[in-house]
Amino acid sequence: MTGGAGFVGSHVVDGLVAGGHDVVVVDRRPGTFANAEARYVVADLADEAAWSEVLGGVDAVSHQAARVGLGTGFGDVQGYVTDNDSATAVLLAALDRTGFAGRLVLASSMVVYGEGAYRCATCGPVRAGPRTEARLSAGLFEPPCPNCRDSLVAEEVSEDAPLDPRNVYAATKVHQEHLVAVFGRERGLPVTILRYHNVYGPRSPEDTPYAGVASLFLAALRRGGVPQVFEDGGQRRDFVHVRDVARANLLALTADDAGGVCNVASGRPTTVLELATALSQCVGDGGRRPVVTGGYRLGDVRHVMGSTARAARELGFTASVPLDEGLAELADQGEPVAAAEP
Repeated sequence: MTGGAGFVGSHVVDGLVAGGHDVVVVDRRPGTFANAEARYVVADLADEAAWSEVLGGVDAVSHQAARVGLGTGFGDVQGYVTDNDSATAVLLAALDRTGFAGRLVLASSMVVYGEGAYRCATCGPVRAGPRTEARLSAGLFEPPCPNCRDSLVAEEVSEDAPLDPRNVYAATKVHQEHLVAVFGRERGLPVTILRYHNVYGPRSPEDTPYAGVASLFLAALRRGGVPQVFEDGGQRRDFVHVRDVARANLLALTADDAGGVCNVASGRPTTVLELATALSQCVGDGGRRPVVTGGYRLGDVRHVMGSTARAARELGFTASVPLDEGLAELADQGEPVAAAEP
């Protein structure tokens, strides 16, 4: 397990240990959320020497480690490529050298899609192009039809949609997917790629620009402030609880014949403003309402809502934690441990 000391990875480790599996975690951070029954190796994934002591006898690999989030600007590009692409290449090369013959599961992301799926009343299904700064600065947040410029209706995006990364993080996740897919084909091994949608829940970091939006909103509320909502708050996402994400990983790691690409989503889209409002009601007296700023980030997309049909069919996975229950749990958790640098 790579990245097993982090947010999602630590929950996957807990699930594997509870299922009776022997788990070795490789992570460059100490085990803040360490499971006493797992073995931890503190090392950087990009360090080739780190792999000599951990791969013997391994029959499955869960690759969770990554630098995540939109980042702070293009200046982050080298860090993203090093942590996501180069480290993945080092891992795969080590697996190849040692004759690994088991199952490989990659934690990917819905960011590889860019914008989600859209339909135009006149043109039918279309791919929305990147939103321009001119339109965003004018408050025109919905992407128009690329053909007739009419308005679009957002739909669920399936795993067969073309990949269209819109920021550095997304580009590195696409490359990760390609690398593990090539590795699986060349070695004839089962590879499952899980495209997480917006993951939230206990252990999520709040003190970093790479944190998820639910964590950032919660951090603002705990400081006595209010969530600052970009655009008009109408952008839709699928928020899926970390326990559901961990369960999807366990199913992918232990299935007899699962493989390919699956969205990991709840199937219940929510606007960002709805999320911020619900969190505000969970914290304190609920009187601190979110502020819709109208601000924007050029690398953001408007709507991404994942189809859950393939994960249900291939993995037997259906999300089970309702959003209101999950947000209440998140708000009730203690003050988070400071996140290490990604």
